[in-house]
Amino acid sequence: MNLPASADLHTHPLTAYGWDDVWADAFAPYADRGLLPGRVVRVDRGRCDVVTPVGTVHADTEFVTPHDPLRVVCTGDWVAVDAAGDPQYARAVLPRRTAFARSTSSKRSEGQILAANVDHAVVCVSLAVELDLGRIERFLALAWESGAEPLVVLTKADLVPDVTGLSYLVQDVETTAPGVQVLPVSSATGEGVEVLAAILSGGTSVLLGVSGAGKSTLANLLLGEDVMDVQATRDTDGKGRHTTTTRNLLVLPGGGVLIDTPGVRGVGLWDAAAGVGQVFSEVEELAARCRFHDCAHVAEPGCAVLAAVEDGTLPERRLESYRKLLRENRRIVAKTDARMRAEMRRDWKLRGAEGRAAMEAKRGRVR
Repeated sequence: MNLPASADLHTHPLTAYGWDDVWADAFAPYADRGLLPGRVVRVDRGRCDVVTPVGTVHADTEFVTPHDPLRVVCTGDWVAVDAAGDPQYARAVLPRRTAFARSTSSKRSEGQILAANVDHAVVCVSLAVELDLGRIERFLALAWESGAEPLVVLTKADLVPDVTGLSYLVQDVETTAPGVQVLPVSSATGEGVEVLAAILSGGTSVLLGVSGAGKSTLANLLLGEDVMDVQATRDTDGKGRHTTTTRNLLVLPGGGVLIDTPGVRGVGLWDAAAGVGQVFSEVEELAARCRFHDCAHVAEPGCAVLAAVEDGTLPERRLESYRKLLRENRRIVAKTDARMRAEMRRDWKLRGAEGRAAMEAKRGRVR
């Protein structure tokens, strides 16, 4: 099938799914082989639903399933499809622009790809329960690391009728998410939905959050119809069951594409040092002023970070969360990076030697 020229992209059957000149150029070598371009709208057990210029096909992924779990076909991928025979196959995956990944809960700590080619990562946080700022920071770290632009949506805003109280909650999250827009939204009253729809109309967006965060309800509102199943959350803790069990890519009526994901219980980092740095940009800016370039911000003299905690400029909770996420990310990277493991061992030995030397000096003074 011949692809239209870039001037005709507005009439291309895949334009609504995000097809553009860049994707057309990336696909050109496969067009010469008679393959069709398509975007993966759903993946299930080694097969994927792919929307193509000739309709949606159910393609096998056995030819593009590598051993690396971060490179398997996922929702949002653009693929080259061989739709001539039966069965139909995805023959190649076009290079991803962005990729949202986390670590699995398995002991092997493998990475898991959640969505690809995402422009907006929408972190949904329910106001039906107490805010978990640490969890928000985790989601944001992964979102920044993916290459997508994060957005925090505070769902069920109608449950906080006091305007002043709601503004304080928004401020708390804004402090936790520097440089990220925070938008209160209510699926019940429609508050903030038009603003959100306008933001998401440009590109591909993914809804992220725990079960019960209101993702599927919000997706239905944005889609203008009940596409996603919705279940009530428990009154005791605001938690819900996984109403969405697969990652589905859907076209929004006002423009843009939406990927709804199952609620995630664990939000493990996966090589997200840059993302952590982005979330805690104020900590990293302070760290640049420390006396020592390798300052650990624990008890070193001339530590600008500790000085900011001392004078109240930096909340201690933020510093503790920063340390925690960096340690976790370092452990994850060390499990797959031999050089990092060696550096950590050297660091442990050096710190151990320093500790022993300090103890010996202390004992000498006591004598």
